[in-house]
Amino acid sequence: MISKRDIERYHESGWLVIENVLRPDELAGARRVIDELVAGAGQVTAHTDIYDLEPGHRPEAPRVRRIKTPHKNHPYFNELARSSGLVAALQALLGDAVRLHGSKINLKSPHYGSPVEWHQDWAFYPHTNDDMLAVGVMLDDCTVENGAMLVIPGTHKGELYDHHADGYFSGAINPEHVSLDFANAVPLTAPAGSVSFHHARLVHGSAQNTSDKPRQLLLYEYAAADAWPLAGVQDLAQFDALLVAGLPTTRPRLADVPVRMPLPPSPRQGSIYENQATAKSRYFQRREPAAA
Repeated sequence: MISKRDIERYHESGWLVIENVLRPDELAGARRVIDELVAGAGQVTAHTDIYDLEPGHRPEAPRVRRIKTPHKNHPYFNELARSSGLVAALQALLGDAVRLHGSKINLKSPHYGSPVEWHQDWAFYPHTNDDMLAVGVMLDDCTVENGAMLVIPGTHKGELYDHHADGYFSGAINPEHVSLDFANAVPLTAPAGSVSFHHARLVHGSAQNTSDKPRQLLLYEYAAADAWPLAGVQDLAQFDALLVAGLPTTRPRLADVPVRMPLPPSPRQGSIYENQATAKSRYFQRREPAAA
C-alpha cells in the first residue's frame, strides 16, 4: 500500500493519502453496518456510549454525528482495523510493533454535518513518544463541499498548541491566539475507498457539510507499542490486547516531545464535539439548514 516515497512524504508533511484501497464490497459492507447502527439511534434521546448526536436529533428522525469506538461495537470494524494490508502500512510508518489506540466514525450528513475546530490529536492523549497517527478510511467521496479533513502540513514538527479555554480543556485551538496559516490548509480529498494517514501532532479540522452528499469517515488511531499514555494504563491485559502487530513491552520509549495534559477536564465531557462546545472562538461556523 505504501511506497518508500510515501513514507518520506508522510514524515516530511505529516500526512498521506492513498487512493482506492478498499474494494467496492468492503465499502458496501461498512455502509450497511453504519446504516444499521444509525437506525438504532432512533431508540435514544441523548448521547450514549455508542452515539454522539447532532443538534436537532429526534428519535423519529435520527441525527448522528459520531459512532463511538466502532471496533468495540461491531466485529466488521474490529477486523478491518487488523487487516493485513493496513497493518503492513502502519508498520512501515510506526515500526514493527503497533497498537490500536481508539476508533470512531464521524458522520457528516448532507447540509448539517457538524464542523470540527482546529486541533491536534496529541492534545487529547499525550504519550511517552509521538510515534502515533490516525488512519481515515473514506467511506464516501471526500470533497471540500462535504467537509473533507483539512490539514496544515509540517505542523507535526512544531509546537503543541494550547487547547484550553477559561483554564479547562476544550479540545480546540483558539484561532485568534496563534499565527497558523489556516488559509493554506490542504483538503484531504479523494474518492470513496481511499485512506489517509495523519500524524498525531498535525493540526487539522473540518468545516460543516454544506453539500447534498454525505461524508462518512472511519477513523482509527494507532501508536507504536512502546508509546505509553501519560495518563496511565488501567488494565495491562486490555492494553496488550489492542496490539495489531508485534510484541508487547513494559519498557516505554521516552522522547523529547512537547506535552500539555488535557486537564482540568472539559466541563462538557464526551466526544470532541462536546469538548469544543466550550471553545471561546471558532474558525468554522455552523449554519442550520433551511427548513424543508
